[in-house]
Amino acid sequence: MLRFVDIPPVWMLAFGLAAVLLDRALPVASVAVPDWIGWIVCGAGLAWALAAGVLFLARRTPVEPRHEPQVLLVEGPFRWNRNPIYTGMTMVLLGLAIILGSVSAFIPAIAFPFLITWRFVRDEERALAAAFGTRAEEYLARTRRW
Repeated sequence: MLRFVDIPPVWMLAFGLAAVLLDRALPVASVAVPDWIGWIVCGAGLAWALAAGVLFLARRTPVEPRHEPQVLLVEGPFRWNRNPIYTGMTMVLLGLAIILGSVSAFIPAIAFPFLITWRFVRDEERALAAAFGTRAEEYLARTRRW
């Protein structure tokens, strides 16, 4: 039996597939934005997520959700955003919706951050507070989630 792997990249791929299916089955309205803008948004999202992923590796802390954090990352993209990998994934989905060109393709991109917050972010924030105490709480208070 195939078991669902509950990790953010799998969710992003599922939401990307949902965007394609919605675009094909329910193309509600057309979005008048050139495809190249969608590609730039996708590329920027990938770059943002990769920069954060490289920082996880460089600082030797687990990038996978539900693992105990070893280091409180507050530099690089984490200065502006507590979840740059998830934000990058959202940008990829938004870029895909622009490329697909229908309003319905934006529904998964808009829903993705809500699901990711519910499935992962809240637990990760609790783990940071438990592992790093006041330092994490100060970071969480001063840095935007998304």
